[in-house]
Order: sequence, then C-alpha cells, then structure tokens
Amino acid sequence: MVHLYCGDGKGKTSAAMGLALRMAGRDRRVVIAQFLKGGDSGERYALAHLPQVTLLPVPDAVKFSFRLTPEERLAEQARYRDMIDRILTLAAQPELGLLVLDEACAAVTTGLVPLKDILACLDTAASAEVVLTGRDPAPELVERADYITDFSKKRHPFDRGIPARPGVEY
Repeated sequence: MVHLYCGDGKGKTSAAMGLALRMAGRDRRVVIAQFLKGGDSGERYALAHLPQVTLLPVPDAVKFSFRLTPEERLAEQARYRDMIDRILTLAAQPELGLLVLDEACAAVTTGLVPLKDILACLDTAASAEVVLTGRDPAPELVERADYITDFSKKRHPFDRGIPARPGVEY
C-alpha cells in the first residue's frame, strides 16, 4: 500500500522513519531514498546501524531548491535521475518490505524529479509498502495513496526565530 505523509507540519519524515524502524524490527528489507536533504540527520545515523535498512547516499549538505544556480539545478536533476535508477533496481526485489521516498512530493513540485519517475517507483515496488513524504503532493500521488496523513502546523518554534535543533528537527 502507498502511505502519503503530507502537509506543512513537523513530523512527516519522523513518521516515515518510524515505519522503517517498525519494518526493520520485523526483519523486513527497507530502502530509504531522501530528496532535498543532506546526510546530517539523527535518523540516518541511527538507521545506518540496522542491517535490514539500505540508505541511499545523499550529499553531506544540500541547498534549498530556490537557491540553486541553473548549473546546480541541472546537477541535482542528474543526481536524482541516478538515484531513481537505483531505487527502481532495489524496488524490484521481492524481499523488499518498505520503500521510503522522503520529500518526493517536494522534489516533484520543485521540478527536480519528474512525476513519472515517482509513479514508476510506485509501480515497481507494488509488492512493498511505499511511503511518500512532503508538502503539496501532486494529485496523481494523492490518487495513488491508500493512507493519507496530513500534518498541520499549529505552532512551531521556527516562527519565533528559533533555528532547527539537532535531535529534534534533524
């Protein structure tokens, strides 16, 4: 089934990683692909210790998509094309229990990943659970979702100028 964790609230990635932990705890294979994110996150550090979990590589740090130069944008699109190829190979394995496509919705919205590539991932991983996260999911992704959880922000410390904190926001 397809799980869609969307909205402007905190917790979409945390929920996806919680499901990854649950699946790994049942000794099922998990593949995690993250878009628009760097490698400095507590969940990556923790999940990297689990043999059931495959974390696809990400750069140490990434720029916000709106800050990319045209050359950087092309480089990111090429990096994501390579990552999609790897996802499709791993998603075709029958032992896969869960595929997490973290920030896939935003990667599509920003034009860094074509919607057809994410839909191909859903089709290829048809025998596994798939989690999509991000804001503003494309209608086609909403249509494909079996679970939809909308995270709504009521209050966040960032609104008061408090920056993201290790172990809490990343």
